Amino acid sequence: MQRIRLRYTKRGRLRFTSHRDFQRAFERALRRAEVPMAYSAGFTPHPKVSYANAAPTGTGSEAEYLEIALTEKRDPAQLRALLDESLPDGLDITEAVEARTSGLADRLQASVWELRLDGVEAAQAEAAVKAFLEAETVEVGRLTKNGMRTFDARGAVAALQALDSRADRPGAGPCAILRLVVRHATPAVRPDDVLSGLRAVADLVPPVPAAVTRLAQGPFDEESGTVTDPLAPDREAAASSTQEDAEPTAAAAQS
Repeated sequence: MQRIRLRYTKRGRLRFTSHRDFQRAFERALRRAEVPMAYSAGFTPHPKVSYANAAPTGTGSEAEYLEIALTEKRDPAQLRALLDESLPDGLDITEAVEARTSGLADRLQASVWELRLDGVEAAQAEAAVKAFLEAETVEVGRLTKNGMRTFDARGAVAALQALDSRADRPGAGPCAILRLVVRHATPAVRPDDVLSGLRAVADLVPPVPAAVTRLAQGPFDEESGTVTDPLAPDREAAASSTQEDAEPTAAAAQS
């Protein structure tokens, strides 16, 4: 059995696709591309697909991940192209690697988010960010299926900064951009929770809903405060395996 890990996006209008809708679209793409999927056992077999930390409905993403299990070996690059052609524009498969290490889900330790706040001045956003970061805790509430839950939105935030978008939007109205790095914790702190926190500490209320996009997710480097590539260990293992295979061939040619 071969395992392939895929990175995919949610762009444009398809940011409003729910995770269940994506699952249905992806399984149709698997059938169209005639991927030799492995199936679960039991009365209702399902293709073996493992989804990891999907973005909330309504948010865009450049870094969603999943893993599939195949009954026959396939070239990851060709598989990526076939699946990408079988999905609608906006749901794009951007990378495929053979899984050569364990624990992909465990590597998704943090996310980098971009929040575009139309109608908000950069100075106003900077003041709100300063108040948020200076607070020891920022309690916010979220409605769950078990009722309203209150939790700290500050502790999971590793970095938060405000940028001004006027440089890339000449002539447009004010639009502050927040760049957020949040650790994946329990309970999960989402971008809308941070926005609720900014409202609580600084009364920051954008006049229109924020446009939210996940830019990256993966291992979190505490020293540098950066989020790194979760597929890097698989690529490194593949490169090492290729080099090891090539060495005996080179030795045989020389003899």
